Amino acid sequence: MLPVGSRVRSRADHALVGSAGRRARSGPLVVHSVWTASGEPARAGFVVGRRVGKAVVRNQVRRRLREQMRTRLRSLPPGSMIVVRALPDAATASSDRLGQALDDALARAARSMAGPRPPATGGDTR
Repeated sequence: MLPVGSRVRSRADHALVGSAGRRARSGPLVVHSVWTASGEPARAGFVVGRRVGKAVVRNQVRRRLREQMRTRLRSLPPGSMIVVRALPDAATASSDRLGQALDDALARAARSMAGPRPPATGGDTR
């Protein structure tokens, strides 16, 4: 279980990470990440939709992801918010596979957070 102060729980925080954050996919997971300038500890949240499976399967995947993230949370930079979204393949993935995918996605997210950010635009860029 993640400590209370280390959870992304509110709808507004999930929306912030999903819309303004960077996205990195690895296997059965997609990791959305955003860095805030605050000195707060890193926080993590999880999204496991109905496409993953029935409620029992979704809760099992969420528990396994929380445990995998709990061991990695201290290595994230302060002020970062991470939302892990499980894809349907996460239902059949082992805990080891989820851990490897999480490591890969977090490494990609860390690289993208460290690099230069493009200027924010208000309109459609197509």
